[in-house]
This record gives sequence, C-alpha cells and structure tokens, in this order.
Amino acid sequence: MSPQSPPHTKGAAVPPPSPSRTRPVPPLAGFTVAVTAARRAEELGTLLERRGADVVHAPALRLVPLADDEELRAATAQLVARPPRVTVATTGIGFRGWMEAADGWGTGEALRGALAAGELLARGPKACGALRAAGLREAWSPASESSTEVLERLLARDDLPGLRVAVQLHGEPLRDFLDALRAAGADVVPVPVYRWTGPLDPGPLDRLLDAIEAGGVDAVTFTSALAAAGLYARAEERGGGDALTRALRGGRPQAACVGPVTAAPLLARDIPAYWPDRFRTGALVRKLAERLPATAPRLPAAGHLVEVRGSAVVLDGVLRPVSPGPMALLRALTRHPGQVMSCADLLPHLPQGGSDEHAVETAIARLRTQLGAPAVVQTVTKRGYRLALDPGAGCEAAR
Repeated sequence: MSPQSPPHTKGAAVPPPSPSRTRPVPPLAGFTVAVTAARRAEELGTLLERRGADVVHAPALRLVPLADDEELRAATAQLVARPPRVTVATTGIGFRGWMEAADGWGTGEALRGALAAGELLARGPKACGALRAAGLREAWSPASESSTEVLERLLARDDLPGLRVAVQLHGEPLRDFLDALRAAGADVVPVPVYRWTGPLDPGPLDRLLDAIEAGGVDAVTFTSALAAAGLYARAEERGGGDALTRALRGGRPQAACVGPVTAAPLLARDIPAYWPDRFRTGALVRKLAERLPATAPRLPAAGHLVEVRGSAVVLDGVLRPVSPGPMALLRALTRHPGQVMSCADLLPHLPQGGSDEHAVETAIARLRTQLGAPAVVQTVTKRGYRLALDPGAGCEAAR
C-alpha cells in the first residue's frame, strides 16, 4: 500500500462517488435519435448507441434491385453496342449492382470493355472503389463528392455537343443533371441501376411520425434525399404533412443529414437542417453528438447544475432518466425560468392532456423524485411552481 492510500477497514461504509468522480455522461445519452436509412442502418444505429443515444429504427424507403429489369438490360446492351465517351459512376453500390447484373446476363466482360474505352468519372470514393473492383480506373473524382461539380466539369467541355455520356443513376432520376447535359447537346444514356419505394411494413415509420408529433424524438437522421422524401410521403398519406413540418421547423426533432444533397427536400420546405463537412456516416454522428447537447438548456437551480435533455436530466454530471409526463412539465418550467406557473398553466403540457390539476401535482411529485433533488422545483404557495434558479443566475435559451 502506498503512503497516500487510506487504510481499508473491513465493513466500513464506502461513500458514494461525487459527481466529479463519476463516469462522464455520453454526449447523446438521454436523447432519442431516429434512423430513417434502409441501407447500413445497423451501422449508423450502432455508432449512435455507442454515444449513448436511444435509437429508433424506421426505414423510410426500400431498395428494389433492378438486376432483372428490362430497362437496365436494354441500356446495358445499348452501351455495349455503342460505347460511351464518358461514364459517370454516382454510387458504389449502384455501380457494383450494374456489373453483377451484366455478369448474370453474360455481358459483363463486354460492358467493362466498352466503359474502359472511354473516360470514367466517379462522384466519390465509394464509386471509385467500385470502379477499381471492376478492373476499371477513374479519370477524375471531385473532392466535394458533389454531383454538381461533376456536372460543371462536363458542361465545361468543348466537345460536349454530340458526346455520348452514360450516367449511372442512384435511386433518383437526376432530372436536372440529365436535362442540363441534354440542353448542352450531349447524347445522354441514363442507367437506372436501382430504384426506391416505400417500406414493406410502414408500421415503424408510422410510430416514428406519431412520436415526432408527440415531441418524443430529439433528432431524425437522413442519409439520402429519398429518405427525407419518403418520410414526407408517408406523413402526407396519413394527412400529417403539416404537423411534421411544424415539428421540424421548430427544431425538435433536429434534422441531421449526411450532406447538402440529402438535405435538399427539407431545405425546400424551409426546414432547418445541418450536415458535417465530410459527407460520411461517422462524421454525421459526430456532428449530432456536438449539436444535440449544445441545444440542451442548462440552469443553475437550488445549488445544482441542471441540463435538460430529451428523456433525461443531467444533474451535477449524473444522468437521471425522467418519465414523459414529469419531463413535459420540466420543459414548460424551463421555457419560463424562474417564473411561477400555475397548475392550470402546466396542465396542457401533460402528454395526452391531464384530466385535472391533481395530475399536475402528481407529475411534479414524480419529477422531484426522479431528479433526486426536490428543491430544484419550488412550490409557491397558492400560486404554482417554478424552477428555483440560483440568485443572479442566467440560463441558456430553452428549446
């Protein structure tokens, strides 16, 4: 035993750890995050869970392979018969699927030969990897991974009029991209490798929409523009498109996207969305782990530091889960820090509405118990309740 170590006494009580000695709270603990992706949803969910998030999986779309589709087969035969001068590979999974389909038809070698005779452009690293796996090599790929930059490079070519350009689609029709090339005189051959449709089971998506409307989700992640469009398509089928827009515009839940192209359907509806500098799943999770805690209100109350997250409170550095009813009242009090709110004022904030003022009193009692610090919520006799802010304390804006 070192001289600094205290002697151990058998049977002595061990004091509880102080907040400074407890394990740090994960950045997404106490937050509920929805994953709308169909592909690689498990990977994204795992990354979020590692940072403490409660993850809700609700695929907004379903990938339908076109390996047996006559349209894809016809486009492939057309390119083998008359090879393109330029081929644009937009996604890794799409390009690989195209090669696999061609191999199944017995035209894979001929297709690769036709594409190799021209110039190959890749929208990003994954498309580059798929090209190389097929024995091909890209001539250029934009650092931005943006279709817009690919289009600008093509439109800048002096030989574009009459140039045969094959464009591998990636689930979206890319109408603006194709129309711009055609308007400049290019001979464009779209290659519809795969398409997207609604999920086979819309139940998880319906439950997500219900949770968003009820305020039970803190962030929704999108890894494709089609996922955002799919979420809206289902909301509008249910007659809840306006409610979804109001919730997203209000910032709860936050809309976290993998990149600006993914965010486009949301931005078109004036919905605030954000994305990382690098358009990657890991970067998206890191961005979310920065943004969500930064928007959680923090208040010094009754000698404690209170941070209000989605379904939990971080009290003096310790995560304390709070059930929906008490949390709804805490959020209402947080939006009016230090002000007295009567039972009548608080009643409408209870989930599904409270039946009478006794429901408020019960929820406040549960809130105090779950916080483990009853003095944080102060009773003002015959008037109501308020957060017991420390004298002279300011607080961050509540959400």
